[in-house]
Amino acid sequence: MPIPNPRRGSMLLLLPIALILAILAALFAWVGGWFGNHNLTPQKMMNFAEGSGKQASGFRRAHSKGVCFAGTFTPAPDAASLSKARAFAQPSIEVIGRFSASSNNPYAPDGASPVRGMAVQLKTDDGQDWRIAMNSFPFFAAATPQAFQAMNEAGKPDPATGKPDPEKMKAVLAAHPEIAAFQAWAKTAPRSDSLGNTRFNGVNAFRLTNAQGDQRMVRWSMRPRLPFVALTSEQLKAADPDFLIADLDRRLAAGPLLWDLVVQIAAPGDPITDPSKAWPDTRQQATIGTLAMKHAEPQATGPCRDLNFDPLIVPDGVAGSEDPVLRARSAAYSVSFNRREREIAEGKSAYPANQNGSAR
Repeated sequence: MPIPNPRRGSMLLLLPIALILAILAALFAWVGGWFGNHNLTPQKMMNFAEGSGKQASGFRRAHSKGVCFAGTFTPAPDAASLSKARAFAQPSIEVIGRFSASSNNPYAPDGASPVRGMAVQLKTDDGQDWRIAMNSFPFFAAATPQAFQAMNEAGKPDPATGKPDPEKMKAVLAAHPEIAAFQAWAKTAPRSDSLGNTRFNGVNAFRLTNAQGDQRMVRWSMRPRLPFVALTSEQLKAADPDFLIADLDRRLAAGPLLWDLVVQIAAPGDPITDPSKAWPDTRQQATIGTLAMKHAEPQATGPCRDLNFDPLIVPDGVAGSEDPVLRARSAAYSVSFNRREREIAEGKSAYPANQNGSAR
């Protein structure tokens, strides 16, 4: 009978531990952008964002201009049938949120782009954190982070002409034809006259799991109770650079602004990992709660300034999909957060003490 080799047994016992460590190392490397994404890293994405437009120290690298808000989230009675998240079991939850514009220039005019953003943090009584980041577009610009970066780089003006090179964009559209649909939307999308009547969409898919273990893939949106009103071209030209923030203050003086959180439930065959493809409007939908916005204040001093609205910070009962754009957003937000917080800590922030609301 052969004598057991104790060293060999010890090595075998260590194999599962080594495997776990290897998986963790690979995960951190993937999230950090070190491999698996054609040399595109979150650091490169943020470096490009900093070099585009008028980036200011201490501000977010994208959607720099914004305003903080606070309010409450009240779950719908049937929401728990879709997810066991604690957010759907509490009577109500205090919310910290932020509205934003799409530019990396914190002083850009509010009417410069049709894209507006909303982000919220829901922190439940058991300490779980849920952060949701949405935009006013109905679908994302590209199917992958690489295609999105290629679009941004092709759209950067040539220093010699002051305009983008049309041949570069032509090549990008040939390689990533889905971008053309987003460009068409951006050219024709009406600009709302208020944040209070703007719909905000989460274009990435998430998995909801209820207490019975049933799972559904969903996309969510915040749908305003106020009817949408579009600005005319004349109104847009005459609008104050900060008209959205001024409008917000006026409306809140009269009472809270309301949005319903609605989920669209995927059917078999719907694209789960491609945010550039909208799901049909005929898909089953369910209202899972209501956001009541009650107060707004400048982001320079507000509670949203130092929050990273990472869309992959989710509670038990909610999980992110394998959408590569969703994963890239999470990693890029982390880089942006670390850079701006370091600038603020080092006293390099460009936040003004008060600038008639434009620092919000």
